[in-house]
Amino acid sequence: MVVHYGRELSPMEVKRIRVSDKRQITIPKNFFEKLNLGEEADCIFDKDRGEIIIRPHLKDDDFSEFILADLINQGYGGNALLSEFKRMKKRIRPAVERMIEEADQTAAQMKGTGDDEISEIFADTED
Repeated sequence: MVVHYGRELSPMEVKRIRVSDKRQITIPKNFFEKLNLGEEADCIFDKDRGEIIIRPHLKDDDFSEFILADLINQGYGGNALLSEFKRMKKRIRPAVERMIEEADQTAAQMKGTGDDEISEIFADTED
């Protein structure tokens, strides 16, 4: 069994589904329940594998609390706080997407397992 998002799954469960003329799909009920999907899900296209991945959208990934705390510390309040919060929040997704793209490019250039590159980090050190 594989545990993913707190749920037990077999390593691979496959079910053929229909794609409508409008490119819509219905997620099988047991998949929906096992992933504990809500009203939103993240849909990822893995171009290297030619796969679409659907996973639960984690609401805490937008950094709202961090943004608000930072803006309050900077002295924002009232309508100015709201305006600046909206502006900053719009910048999060593009920044994260750029970071993911850069990580993908770096990973594509890597050769081997990466064990040699990180061995120093986890090696026992003697003083």
